[in-house]
Amino acid sequence: MEGVQLTDMGGQPMVMLAIVLVVLILVSAFFSSSETAMMTLNRYRLKHLAERGHRAAQSAQKLLERPDRLISLLLFGNNFINILIAQIATVVTLELWGEHALIASSAVLTAVVLVFAEVVPKTLAAIHPERIAFPAAFVLRPLQFVLWPFVWTLNWISNGVLALLGVRELKRARESLSREELRTVVKEAGAMIPQQHQQMLFGILDLETATVEDIMVPRGDIYGIDLDDEWPDVLEQLMNCRHTRVPCYSGNIDNIEGLLHLRRLAKTLRSGDDFTVTDLRALLVEPYYVPMTTDLYVQLLNFQKQKQRIAFVVDEYGDIEGLVTLEDLLEEVVGEFTTDPQIHARDVYPQEDGSFLVDGSANIRAINRVYGFGLPTAGPKTVNGLILETLEDIPITGTAFRLGHITVEIVQTAERAVKTARLTLAGSAPQRSAAQDFHHDGDG
Repeated sequence: MEGVQLTDMGGQPMVMLAIVLVVLILVSAFFSSSETAMMTLNRYRLKHLAERGHRAAQSAQKLLERPDRLISLLLFGNNFINILIAQIATVVTLELWGEHALIASSAVLTAVVLVFAEVVPKTLAAIHPERIAFPAAFVLRPLQFVLWPFVWTLNWISNGVLALLGVRELKRARESLSREELRTVVKEAGAMIPQQHQQMLFGILDLETATVEDIMVPRGDIYGIDLDDEWPDVLEQLMNCRHTRVPCYSGNIDNIEGLLHLRRLAKTLRSGDDFTVTDLRALLVEPYYVPMTTDLYVQLLNFQKQKQRIAFVVDEYGDIEGLVTLEDLLEEVVGEFTTDPQIHARDVYPQEDGSFLVDGSANIRAINRVYGFGLPTAGPKTVNGLILETLEDIPITGTAFRLGHITVEIVQTAERAVKTARLTLAGSAPQRSAAQDFHHDGDG
């Protein structure tokens, strides 16, 4: 009888306690979601918004400067509320159903707290971190000030434990992205960055992975003027030259005398005076040399610093191996400058059957960029060099083998080198290493 009277008299307090339980579960959900949202925020976007004056972002950034204090605040609030929920639920259970219902109510309460105060709010916060973290920042900062004694005590204890574990730097470590991580960020940007701009960004990121040797014009392909030739022949070459700047040498390319700018030559010829080889030599500027191992990023800076546009590439013995221009380097970033199909076709000749006849001296990086062959660039720089390295022999005409997703057939050889090769792409076939795909279809 007494138990019935207690229940009847306590009906209104029970309703109030039930309302308090619901409110406390919502508060617990706030702390849980705030914790996940704060730790899931994109730090680079947060910094960008804060620098633009976004108040919520500035508050969140301030909280994240000391993650130990933020975590102490969130965990203190969350655990305090959850313990309070458990105590109130215990009182309500004992009042309504007695001690025999404690186990059942604990199971129900655990499920309710997990779903509505943990799983659901944390999932929403992980999906939409800014929507949760930014409003929460305005609540957490003053709350951190109010609960400072408790937060400071928790920090003092936890930091002491961390110190025993060897952790003494409590401020958030400065984040940095590697080159490959930056590539992933650019790739994941999707439609926000146009495809052409993405390729430019990739080109910039790849500058440090390539050297001038990868993009240089090989020694044998350098167009220059031999000043030891007959003077009429020299004048004819000057008149028919298609380049703005021309190397001039005596006898062979190793004896570079200088670089001739044809605009300076035009001014001299317009004067009407007799023009001799001595006058020509007076117009030459000193050549600029660079090591073949210089990476493209450094060389770009060197071109800018030295105010040069053309450099002769030398090996470790000082012998000239090729020539690199500022235009060649910039094409690694922005792509081909010229739209003249004859320029693109000088080393690669598309065939009606879908294959490509490729000159053995073609630069692999250049034809990859224009035609998207996907040939390996880590080793040899030319198609001939790639074939010789793969076969480890000088092949005969008719030899064929697989190189990843491409079938390579030797069409013509000359002077211990591959003159022309036929490349046939296997559509969307997956790429594999040359060692896995290598086989001979000929006798070579």
